[in-house]
Amino acid sequence: MSGLYPLKFKPIFLEKLWGGQRIKTLLNKDFGHLKNCGESWEISGVEGNISVVSNGFLEGNDLNELVEIYMGELVGEKVYEQFGNEFPLLIKFLDAQDDLSVQVHPNDELSKERHNAFGKTEMWYVIDADPVALINAGFNQPVDKLKYIESLENDSLIDILKYEEAQPGDVFFIPAGRIHAIGKGCMVAEIQQTSDVTYRIFDYNRTDKEGNLRELHTDLSIDAIDYSYLPEYKSKYKPEINKSVELAKCKYFTTNLLEFDKYLEKDYHQIDSFVIFMTLNGSFDIETEEGTERVEKGETVLIPASIESLQLKPVSGKVKLLEVYIS
Repeated sequence: MSGLYPLKFKPIFLEKLWGGQRIKTLLNKDFGHLKNCGESWEISGVEGNISVVSNGFLEGNDLNELVEIYMGELVGEKVYEQFGNEFPLLIKFLDAQDDLSVQVHPNDELSKERHNAFGKTEMWYVIDADPVALINAGFNQPVDKLKYIESLENDSLIDILKYEEAQPGDVFFIPAGRIHAIGKGCMVAEIQQTSDVTYRIFDYNRTDKEGNLRELHTDLSIDAIDYSYLPEYKSKYKPEINKSVELAKCKYFTTNLLEFDKYLEKDYHQIDSFVIFMTLNGSFDIETEEGTERVEKGETVLIPASIESLQLKPVSGKVKLLEVYIS
């Protein structure tokens, strides 16, 4: 037995021009002196922004050190075989008080070839949204490469993008290659592959303080985009109480919604993976052989793969969390 326990990490807060205050006001996270906090990186193995443990005897150790020491006991044997010492997921909260640029992420093959990196498949769970806040995912009509290039040249890209009003609880799965953008007024939980490769396509012709347009990656994006058209991009699911409900499943991650108001037993021995809880509402205790860990709204916890069973006990009201693992 490794003695591993549910791990919490110090959030990594990022100032963004488009950021706001909801990471503090809605999720109770103190981002200190930052004026506009756009992102809270909850669990990250990205070089330069590696999460550091904030609880228990491993406090002060960073995530990549832990993966190196505990290997499969921490992340799961099959996960360690595939990814080695690199933690495979990046877990964030985002608060967009202005429109984010229209972007696309290359797939694994293209990222490897161009950047020696993984691609980026991701998903968003909408935590909060202003009235008429919008999210773009994909195209609103059949589009090919020529039509896409034409829309860039005549400044009509927005006309061919699918925008939907975002409501709390909405889920958008964004496989690598799908054009996308988070609109003004959206706050989301984001689960993604560990990758920082982003191609910025369009930034609404905004300029910085010096009057310069932001750098775009127009040429790189043309071959990275999946031009497939779908009539619907928003994921459908039916919430249930005291039961995990699947929101997204792909080879990179599985994400479930778990809402509970009573004592639950969870058995993870079949998945051979770490599990992550992102707490969206309520507070609860995680009970394991190593003891009890209290988790509050806004906190994210990493359950090591060596903990194959645990109990969840609500402390205040109904608890809502995202449950993430690699299956």
